[in-house]
Amino acid sequence: MSSLSSAFSDTPMATINTEGKLWAAFSRDPHHEKVYLAGREYVGEGGQASVLPLIWKIKQQIGADPTLHPEYPSPLGLQEFSRRATELALGRDSSALVENRVVGVQAVGTAGAVRLGAELLKRCCCTSSSWNGPVLLSSPCDESLPGIFEAAGIRDVQYYRYWDGEHRGVSMEKMLEDLEKAPEQSVVVLYAAGHYPTGADLSQEEWKGVIDVLVRRRLLPFFLLPAQGLCSGDVELDSWALRYCVSLGLELLCAQSFSHSFGLYGERVGHLLCILKENSNLLAVQAQAEKIIQTLWSRPPAESARVVTTVLSNPAHLVEWQEGLKGTVERCMLMRERLREKLRLLGSPGSWEHLIKLGGLFCCIGLTVQQVEFLLKRKHVYVLPGGCLNVSAINRRNLDYVTESIHLALTSQP
Repeated sequence: MSSLSSAFSDTPMATINTEGKLWAAFSRDPHHEKVYLAGREYVGEGGQASVLPLIWKIKQQIGADPTLHPEYPSPLGLQEFSRRATELALGRDSSALVENRVVGVQAVGTAGAVRLGAELLKRCCCTSSSWNGPVLLSSPCDESLPGIFEAAGIRDVQYYRYWDGEHRGVSMEKMLEDLEKAPEQSVVVLYAAGHYPTGADLSQEEWKGVIDVLVRRRLLPFFLLPAQGLCSGDVELDSWALRYCVSLGLELLCAQSFSHSFGLYGERVGHLLCILKENSNLLAVQAQAEKIIQTLWSRPPAESARVVTTVLSNPAHLVEWQEGLKGTVERCMLMRERLREKLRLLGSPGSWEHLIKLGGLFCCIGLTVQQVEFLLKRKHVYVLPGGCLNVSAINRRNLDYVTESIHLALTSQP
């Protein structure tokens, strides 16, 4: 036997993110009333990740289609998928589409779209090859985002203040103050709708104020659109900020995901949009994207993209899909209303009106570190820091237990 030590003997242990730690703890927890509210999937009334019947039907049809052959797609993905995804985000009559200023590329989920965008920024954003940022993320944000940009070689990742825990809403004043101070050519990552993990989005008037700062300070917006249609129930309304920027002629990037809105959680279908100022750069950016993809995932999966394309290209399917989204949004709003009302009846301190002002799958109760720890250790209710949670995971069976646990946390812990 060789006496040489392993090449991996000094490998340090990686830090597991909060969501991973919570799921591991929940899986080990034997308590019969445990509740997991920290997941990302839409959870139906039965307590399981839910998929619209239309999506199941289309997946079965695709699987049985003898005309589809198991061939590799282009590194840039399925062309028709990219066209439909772009139209969904921007609208068919978008000036950027008419003027051929859009590069659309299929990606492996949101993370893949953000990584591809980060790599493009590193190579193309600035005439100086030494550009390393800064990239500004919201505080709080998805814990994976800083690492994605850093993996692309962008080391200067900063934060702008977004959530006001005391008043349980977006801190517009502090957000605008931080953006005003950002260096020119900074990249600002913004949730077009469905902010994770707080669920708190901007109104159209607030968006206009933010975009005014972006224009004046020459900041580049990088939008995230993780669940179009699942925030307000209206796909156009959820992409309003993105479309408004395009109407002003702004250059931008946008990472789209179809996991939530199509129930394709394990199939990783995403899309990156690059809106350019002029189409003379389009072929160069597209070529750079293709080159980068060949070193990341080579070629994206085809089947999930075909599911999305089939829905978006068929008017009847499109109507049925949008009606399904509205039903999902209505159920989430019903859970918000019931949560607010039960907290009010229990006499829980503070106002809970913010719960029904938010949309989408996520909301933030506004809890201290001690209160979150109490929920986890004493009540076996698993939520993210600050009391952020997936409201769809609340159902008729666990609603009373969850609200009573939150009330106890608020009244017994500082």
